[in-house]
Amino acid sequence: MENFCVIPFFEGFATSAGLIIAIGAQNAFVLKQGILKNYVFLTAFLCFLFDSLLIGIGIGGFGSFLATSALLLTCARWGGAVFLFYYGFRSFRAVFHAESLKVGASQHRPGLKETLITLVVLSFLNPHAYLDTVVLLGSISVQFPLPERLSFALGAILSSFIWFFTVTYVARYLAPLFQKPIAWKILDFLVGCTMWAIALSLIFGSKDCLCR
Repeated sequence: MENFCVIPFFEGFATSAGLIIAIGAQNAFVLKQGILKNYVFLTAFLCFLFDSLLIGIGIGGFGSFLATSALLLTCARWGGAVFLFYYGFRSFRAVFHAESLKVGASQHRPGLKETLITLVVLSFLNPHAYLDTVVLLGSISVQFPLPERLSFALGAILSSFIWFFTVTYVARYLAPLFQKPIAWKILDFLVGCTMWAIALSLIFGSKDCLCR
């Protein structure tokens, strides 16, 4: 693809992955749907679709708005770095807590209407979803020129696609792993490292990228 940029793409992918991979209501519901084999494709597709929509709003809309002002751009850069450092700290702190996702095949199987309503609520009525996708990804994207921002968005969207479809379709095999606190400790540590690395790149990184 013309003007495809490697560094923005992988930074978008890593940032999105770090924000998505966390114990929360949405991931618990998605994993449960996969374990129960209940509207698996619909659950994965809608989560991906809604997430992609918010990512597009954040990078294409909010990010473009920030880019119109040098002051806003500086505030977004440092604000994003501070939030990423905090997010990374929270991930490192979670390493010392024994958390896991508790889902079982004997649980209630939501019907189609209940599934749709739950997905909409978890995607659009969750303040963290807007903070992560619209505000944070939009703020980070402005460090790149406009053509490179598309590569950043593609990386973030691909990460969302891989996560939601992987979790739902291999949930039966991943469930025992996700129910072990050690698995989340490892994930939290890796997420913390990723978030801090991206925060440092916001402060000290250059805008040069590998493009083709």
